Amino acid sequence: MYSTRRLIEAVPKIGHKMHVVDHLKCNIEIEKKNLKIYYNGHYLENVDAIIPPTGASVTFYGTAVLSQFEMMNIFSALESQALVRSRDKLRSLQLLECT
Repeated sequence: MYSTRRLIEAVPKIGHKMHVVDHLKCNIEIEKKNLKIYYNGHYLENVDAIIPPTGASVTFYGTAVLSQFEMMNIFSALESQALVRSRDKLRSLQLLECT
């Protein structure tokens, strides 16, 4: 995808590291006060922020992964509830009318 490729090119130029993670290959682990995400044979650790995908390919499970990151207090450029609302066109119109 073009937008992902552009991010991969741009991020190192400003001194940051980036890893692309396929949300469909993430395993969510929920334990009392110990939330984790398992991906490609290891736990995702030392994550400062995420830029979640917003395209039509984002599924209910993708939203759950995003929510897990939020509950782990990791900054996200998009909140899971905003993503859910954007998928519901009628609700989006209702919210826009109320503002």
